Amino acid sequence: MANISAQTVKELRDKTGAGMMDCKAALGETNGDLEAAVDWLRKKGLAKAAKKAGRVAAEGLIGIAISGSKGVVVEVNAETDFVARNEQFQGLVKMIAGAALTSGADVEKIKSAKAGSVTIADAIASAIATIGENMSLRRAAGLSVGKGVVGSYVHNSVTDGLGKIGVLVGVESNGQAGELTTLGRMISMHVAAANPQAVDAASLDPAIVAREKNVLADKFQAQGKPANVIDKIVESGLKTFYKEVCLLDQPYIHDPDKNVAQALKEAEGKVGGVVKITGFVRYALGEGIEKQESDFAADVAAAAGQS
Repeated sequence: MANISAQTVKELRDKTGAGMMDCKAALGETNGDLEAAVDWLRKKGLAKAAKKAGRVAAEGLIGIAISGSKGVVVEVNAETDFVARNEQFQGLVKMIAGAALTSGADVEKIKSAKAGSVTIADAIASAIATIGENMSLRRAAGLSVGKGVVGSYVHNSVTDGLGKIGVLVGVESNGQAGELTTLGRMISMHVAAANPQAVDAASLDPAIVAREKNVLADKFQAQGKPANVIDKIVESGLKTFYKEVCLLDQPYIHDPDKNVAQALKEAEGKVGGVVKITGFVRYALGEGIEKQESDFAADVAAAAGQS
């Protein structure tokens, strides 16, 4: 194989707009021949797809797949919300979620996984070429339990397992599977609505707790409170904070007079065994992506050729 320089990879990227790894693969396949590599990318549909890669893809769908005591959630982005109603795109997201059940939640491994005779990466490239929008598998996560179920819920669902918010919850128990599945869905709905940061205080990021302590301490130091009083106020303030961000301490959305921990304890009689939440994953479509803002009226005027 020819020695492929970084400069050659950059030149191919500039020429086609394709991704770095795709350019490296193309040059490797063509023994470093730049023009042949361009053709290789075009044949794969990657050059056409790459031309759209600069566009912000913050729409799309969250997809969930469950198999036994294991579940996965994926986020597949596109440029417009119209694509979420496209049956080909919906099928692509379901295909990706299904592949993630087998390959695991590593994005690169999912892309390399086969769906029939093609890889997921090829399927995405094909959908880009057909539908005409930039798309990407942004992230994926998995959850499993030894005994019990993985509960799930999809909010703003467009079809089974696809929507705008997707939640998985690990429900560990020796109780009845049917009752656990129902309970898991209820807790998943709570997670979708309340957006907790952790299951309990012990599993919160210590940096988050330290930051909250500092904020509370500084606030009351500025008011001239003595140190021993500040310590008590901070501890009280942390309990309030835990009720806001810890799943088990949050008021249960289905019965706000109880917290989630109390609701789980109450459910154990119906389930027929001790119930423990081992973890959860909550994906909201486009969270953390900086979306491009546009003036709709100006866009319409521009499209009509008006100034």
